[in-house]
Amino acid sequence: MPSKLASLIEQHESELLDEWLEHQKRALGSAAQRISDGQMRTASQRLLGALRMTLQAHGPEAAAKDPALLQVLDAVSHERVAQGFSPSETAVFVFSLKEALYDRLQKEFGNDAAAFSKETWDVTRLLDNMGLYTFETYQKSRDDIIRRQQQELLELSTPVMELWDGILALPLIGTLDSGRTQIVMQNLLDAVVAKNADLAIIDITGVPTVDTLVAQHLLKTVSAARLMGTDCIISGIRPQIAQTIIHLGVELQGVVTKASLSGAFAYALEHRKMSIVKNSGIAT
Repeated sequence: MPSKLASLIEQHESELLDEWLEHQKRALGSAAQRISDGQMRTASQRLLGALRMTLQAHGPEAAAKDPALLQVLDAVSHERVAQGFSPSETAVFVFSLKEALYDRLQKEFGNDAAAFSKETWDVTRLLDNMGLYTFETYQKSRDDIIRRQQQELLELSTPVMELWDGILALPLIGTLDSGRTQIVMQNLLDAVVAKNADLAIIDITGVPTVDTLVAQHLLKTVSAARLMGTDCIISGIRPQIAQTIIHLGVELQGVVTKASLSGAFAYALEHRKMSIVKNSGIAT
């Protein structure tokens, strides 16, 4: 026998929507200020309409797996992530519909215990499944955003600058791990090709610690640049880092190192048989 829930929603959709919005605002409390009344109403109206249609087509047992309904839940989850809602606040969007539907079921089937029990159970299972799906989708959406932001930050934290014709500088800040090394290497090699550079300065002043793994990553980057015909200078070798490299027994054979970026740049100019001369004259 088809569920009466679909027809109940169809007959009282406007009232249900208003009651649901009130329950949402009460459940969210001050967090409701992050979303406008118009946005909340639009999202709620869209879901209520999709729920009614899928109940009419499939019944309550299969409704929670209907692609059209899941698509609406996906959209709501993505919106809530962007609006700064927490996972539990996002789940409230679905779970608060229970109260509105329970109130309506009580009015419609209060004198029929069997019908009320069946419809209540259908609502509970359906909305619990929808709420769990919304929660899981929220988590995936947030994880995707975090991964994308991390990738963007990695790319922004490895800029390659041209100090002079054919002389590049790659200042590194933060920890250098395998994933970041790949980005560093790719950015440097791309810049070598784009600028036709034959010298590159890798500055590690902003790298907090250098261990065996970090040293290996640096050597891999230097080796890759050499294969492209570009010599590398490593600058920013502080006393602590120099001692660490010695204690670790890391060999930087064939790699020019300097204590500072300015020293590395001066060496690069000297390598080009160039120099910067201070002009003490006064312009007239």
